[in-house]
Amino acid sequence: MSIAVRVEPAPGAPSEVEYRWDTDTDILTANLRARAVSEGASGSVEIEGTDGSWLILDLNGGSIHGVEVAVWPEVRKRMSLSPPGEIADGCIMVTDAGGNGIASIETSTALAAEADEAERTIHFRLGPSRQTRTVRIARDILIDVDGKDRIAGVWLLGVPPFPEEQ
Repeated sequence: MSIAVRVEPAPGAPSEVEYRWDTDTDILTANLRARAVSEGASGSVEIEGTDGSWLILDLNGGSIHGVEVAVWPEVRKRMSLSPPGEIADGCIMVTDAGGNGIASIETSTALAAEADEAERTIHFRLGPSRQTRTVRIARDILIDVDGKDRIAGVWLLGVPPFPEEQ
């Protein structure tokens, strides 16, 4: 699994995140409310887990502006789960391999998920466990980047509970 990225300085204060649950499909979407203007690819990075799970990263101007959990991997629950202590604010830019301003990247890898007991903090690990640094792209979205500048994980913080059936 190799999604090459560039970490750039944050354009300002971290954006708020808007979460949305689709109760019919169990899809969770997390989007940045503020959209920075930048040049680069727009489109998506679709990550298919070997178990059939799907995680989609929304790109706008080359940077990640949203995360969608389309098909959930099995979620391992922990009593508590906290992001790493050292987090840098930044912008994650995905390389536009085609050079045409549109990025539609599909990749397949092992996709694992863990959550705290209340499922308010969720961590998705992409591929094998490895050393990473963590970048805050929004108030409640963190991206793990490995030593070769590839996406290694995604953190969703402050996730609202799944809506109760009416």
